[in-house]
Amino acid sequence: MPELLRVERPAGGVALLVLDRPDKRNALSTALRDEISDALDALGADGSVRCVAVTGAGSVFCAGFDLGEFQEPDPAFQQRLWASSDRYHRTVLEFPVPTVAGVNGPAIAGGFDLAVMCDLRVASSTATFRHPEISFGDVVYGPLHDLVGGAVARDLCLTGREIDAAEAHRVGLVSEVVAPEQALEATLARATAIASAPRDVLVRMKAKIARRAGVVAGATLDL
Repeated sequence: MPELLRVERPAGGVALLVLDRPDKRNALSTALRDEISDALDALGADGSVRCVAVTGAGSVFCAGFDLGEFQEPDPAFQQRLWASSDRYHRTVLEFPVPTVAGVNGPAIAGGFDLAVMCDLRVASSTATFRHPEISFGDVVYGPLHDLVGGAVARDLCLTGREIDAAEAHRVGLVSEVVAPEQALEATLARATAIASAPRDVLVRMKAKIARRAGVVAGATLDL
């Protein structure tokens, strides 16, 4: 099976994860989620890593979970699907050093969540954010509320409306909006700036961020 995630080391102290399913709009299949979790476990244990950046291949950041998998009737597969989901969310949220999302295009549903679960977000001007899953299921709410407050989080989660990069910047969802051709460079610049700090300081700071955000143990649909 081909790898669905590229792991690169573009600068000292920085690792880059590239979701590499452009033909599926980088949808988070069980296999891709497991690759992300495995990669983060390895990077978190690597004392040389001080920041991790995440982006998507092609023109879409991430279209969310691979909904086709939810149609699989095999109960054993469904059990693996949710176990994979729970592990993936916990691994991203609890990663010990800072993370930066380079949102290079649409971030939809679980892709929106992935961007929000990172500590900082740099957005291409082509980026959009939307939670369409409110029309058929639960929305991950807590991490978004922590970033933008209850009024904005409730608006986006309850209506499923789409916002563009400019509005995302206005509400504090993203730190910076850049031209599409500059998105990766700007993301890595943020990550490199963070990685200039000592790892032990970053680990302590990330722990403070997690405590203040109220990150607690639980399943995907508890978030």
